[in-house]
Amino acid sequence: MATHKLDQQRMGNAAHWKPENLIGNMSIGELLFSNDYRVIALKGIFTSIIMLAVGGFFALVFRSELTFPGVDFLGAKVYMTLMTMHGMVMVFGFLIPMVVSICYYMLPRVLGTDRLYWAGAAQLSYWILIAAAVLLVIGRPDFTWTAYAPMSFRTGNSLIWMGHLAILLVAISELLAGAVLVRNAFSGSGGWTKTPLMAWAAGTVGLLFIASTLPLGFVGYGLLSDWGQWTNVAYFDPSRGGSVKFFLYMFWTYGHPAVYLPFVPAIAVIYTIMPRLLGNPMWSYWSGVVAFILLAVGAMPIGPHHFQPLYTVSGDYQRFVQILTMLVFIPSVLHVFNWIATLFMNPIPDSARRAVPFKFMVMAIAFIVYGGATAFLNAQIAPDSDFIHNTYWIPAHFHAMFFGFVGQMAMAGFYYLYPYFTGRMYNQTMANAHFWLWQVGLFIKITAMGVAGYLYFPRWVYDYLEVPGWPEAQLFITIGGFLVGLGFLFFAFNLAWSARYGKPADDDPWPVIHDDQQSAAAAQPAE
Repeated sequence: MATHKLDQQRMGNAAHWKPENLIGNMSIGELLFSNDYRVIALKGIFTSIIMLAVGGFFALVFRSELTFPGVDFLGAKVYMTLMTMHGMVMVFGFLIPMVVSICYYMLPRVLGTDRLYWAGAAQLSYWILIAAAVLLVIGRPDFTWTAYAPMSFRTGNSLIWMGHLAILLVAISELLAGAVLVRNAFSGSGGWTKTPLMAWAAGTVGLLFIASTLPLGFVGYGLLSDWGQWTNVAYFDPSRGGSVKFFLYMFWTYGHPAVYLPFVPAIAVIYTIMPRLLGNPMWSYWSGVVAFILLAVGAMPIGPHHFQPLYTVSGDYQRFVQILTMLVFIPSVLHVFNWIATLFMNPIPDSARRAVPFKFMVMAIAFIVYGGATAFLNAQIAPDSDFIHNTYWIPAHFHAMFFGFVGQMAMAGFYYLYPYFTGRMYNQTMANAHFWLWQVGLFIKITAMGVAGYLYFPRWVYDYLEVPGWPEAQLFITIGGFLVGLGFLFFAFNLAWSARYGKPADDDPWPVIHDDQQSAAAAQPAE
């Protein structure tokens, strides 16, 4: 099926750029301080990969603690510190910056502007996030990634305030990133009816960044103020007249939209590379547009479903939040149906089947379906209050959504852009090893987490009793985690080796080729 000209413009599936050796032609000064959008994107992507390595290492260490009951080589404090830093580094250091940086690179290319508007703000956002990461490592918080008050200023060490300041800096960094994305979403020509879905995604997530990071910034400031008792006002400390419920509302006004901050850019990557690799337009343009609008509207007001079981609220209010939560399934299903319908529109080219970005993309879609199925139970009042809340069922869900979907789309986007960064192709064998280790490892890990949750295994424990089923579930979670870690080693070696020794990329690294076309071309007599 031939691609309509308008669909090419809308969906970015025309080849707008050629590979270049961006890394080899760049000085250290340019890497650190250039406002060239390609450099900003590259710097953000590779920093995020380092964050993935650090956060993943933390996970493997505390996973080893949980592999068997009675093993106690970390202790509660070190375990909680590693758990906290793992969650914060993976969400704020890897997932969100990785997919946002990929969009920084793709947006000017897809829109044809060849520049990132407000690039200085994107540069400042990057350096503020680096400062937050340094403070986080020095402060070594142990209050979990949610930083619940009053625990988050009654635990830790004398430097725990650095964790509070890191939260404030993350909010500022993400606010700037949101402003950049919104500005660039409006930079295309031809009006909204012709703009690519990448731009709709950038506008959606940019608005979510701006709206949600304001309360997050106040959370960081309030924790910092309450911890130091620098003012006569206590925002969250109940011993001084503050309100824990106020903290919950402020944090989860950010915390639930935070799910969509990496989620929406990952969707944008799908809408950019899927038609490009398949050689045909998406099944539906307007369903994607409507889904983005509904996500922007529905993401903000449903944060209270995270803490309904923690205190008594009216039944009417609970039901209202449940209904709002269920409504968010509509835009998610619209997106997923659009992707699946596109995959079934025409035979998938053999070039796509061999392309590692395509493989990661397809499995990311599979994991979002897997994680979304568990979300249906999470949204119900009775099972959430009496069964699901604070069991391993919740980590199973968000690991499927965050790592199974967003993390794998980050890899799909990176492999897709690799020739544009290095001028060379990745090693196919090592990339396939990375792919399969991640699929097996993630499926084992997430499924075992779900089994542990079904068996009422609680979150935030560093040791446990030998209850039937618990040790086996934890053992499989650890095995899955180490398989993912092994896959990352293949990935890291591949990107370094291939940058020097990989096959030079063609002018179009992603041609759409069917095997019958290739065979027909080979059968033509040489002139």
